[in-house]
Amino acid sequence: MRVKLLIAFAAAAIATLATVRAQNPPPQADGNTPQAQQQNKAPPAAPKEPAPPPSVTVIGAREAHGVLGRDVRSQTEEDMGRIVDVIVDRSGTVRAAVIDFGGFLGVGSRKIVVDWNALHFGRIANKGDSITLELTKEQVTAAPEYKEDTPIVVLGAAGSLQPLQFDH
Repeated sequence: MRVKLLIAFAAAAIATLATVRAQNPPPQADGNTPQAQQQNKAPPAAPKEPAPPPSVTVIGAREAHGVLGRDVRSQTEEDMGRIVDVIVDRSGTVRAAVIDFGGFLGVGSRKIVVDWNALHFGRIANKGDSITLELTKEQVTAAPEYKEDTPIVVLGAAGSLQPLQFDH
């Protein structure tokens, strides 16, 4: 009977010790207790309001079309190549289009840059429709080749192609 009483007393002591330790854990090596850490935490942030829904614009299927890969033709229906890239400035304004011009099946072609305003998009209702360029084949042939990471020479619709004058 004494043994049973001793075992019951030991079990009660262990349970009490476990409860005390759970409520007051020993300090960590750096001296911080979980209670001190909780006191140092910032109060929980107020729940954030949900973000407003984005604005939505619906564009009719016949009102706008992608231009990358589209054929470009002169006003006299000469093949001028196809649009392979669009150049934008830092504000996001479209400034020019890069046209892959000349060559046959990609061999011998070169890229040139034309002013966005020199392009007309009136006939692009179908994927097969081309974009019209206000330049002649001779003007485009005379344009310098576009190469990434070099100054961009943009061929405009008005006037003739003149080399840019740089101050040295």
